[in-house]
Amino acid sequence: MLRVYFTAEDLARVRVASGPDVLWEISNSVQTLQRRDGARAFGEWRRWARPRLSESCRLLSPLLPPHGCSPDFLTPTHGAGETLHAAVDTLVRTPLPRLRTDLSRVAASRRLPGWTESLARGDAAALRKLGRALHTYHLEALAPFWPRIHAQIDADRIIRLHSLLDGGTDGLLAGLGPQLRWQPPVLEVDYPVDQELLLDGRGLTLQPSFFCWPTPVTLADGELPPVLVYPIDHASDWTHDPAPADRPDGGALGPLIGHTRAAVLRAAGTGSSTVELARLLAVTHPAISQHVKVLRAAGLVTTVRRAGRSLHVATAEGRALLRSCGA
Repeated sequence: MLRVYFTAEDLARVRVASGPDVLWEISNSVQTLQRRDGARAFGEWRRWARPRLSESCRLLSPLLPPHGCSPDFLTPTHGAGETLHAAVDTLVRTPLPRLRTDLSRVAASRRLPGWTESLARGDAAALRKLGRALHTYHLEALAPFWPRIHAQIDADRIIRLHSLLDGGTDGLLAGLGPQLRWQPPVLEVDYPVDQELLLDGRGLTLQPSFFCWPTPVTLADGELPPVLVYPIDHASDWTHDPAPADRPDGGALGPLIGHTRAAVLRAAGTGSSTVELARLLAVTHPAISQHVKVLRAAGLVTTVRRAGRSLHVATAEGRALLRSCGA
């Protein structure tokens, strides 16, 4: 079990990350790809991805096994919303002491491939090789689904916002799911090993993750900026029809013309349930469901189900369309 200890100052400095962290998603997905459980959420993606992956995954897998610790430097703290290029640039500039410490810790529990010895020495060529593998893996395994991954994490953020508005920080921490239990001032987390994290006034970043499975994860080094990565719920059809762009085209946007549908999209900007939309717009539940179905097919809305209700949330594309129309 992981126990996270809060002070009063920490409770005032809890934040939910503003979007997916690309390196956490790469790391978590490489680990999830090697597992057999979680077939309902990841089975189709595994069958789709495995035949398409090149040497990049074989390079990353020893560093990111399905069980056991992984190097902290693979998920450095960087600016929210940072691009993959910028995140990898941060990674390849990891200080030598961090490389040595992390790789020595991992090597104590399992044998690492020979090329990681160069990595532990801070060899620039080895770091560039690792950076290329991360870029290639993301392109092959994650990029076709990235808009959907982003949309699902945006939806989870809306759920956390509702928890915060309804119950403050206590409500936010208590509502993170059955794997996390808020027993003030300690957050107990299902974890494969016993570990304690003393926040000591530094606060905590809650990082929703699409590929985190099956339990939340944190960094091994408690001196690093505190982060808790937790699994989110998944839409059942998220792997359907992957495409490199995965964006609505003109044909998909055609059916969107209409005041009611635009109002649905606008309300979904901050997350609304079917019942709330029907009440707000004074239309029937079936009518709302049909509007949402069209918006979802166009990639402008995603739907998550939580506590027996459906919450509809505008995707990044949906919000961009609203901005372009001045809505």
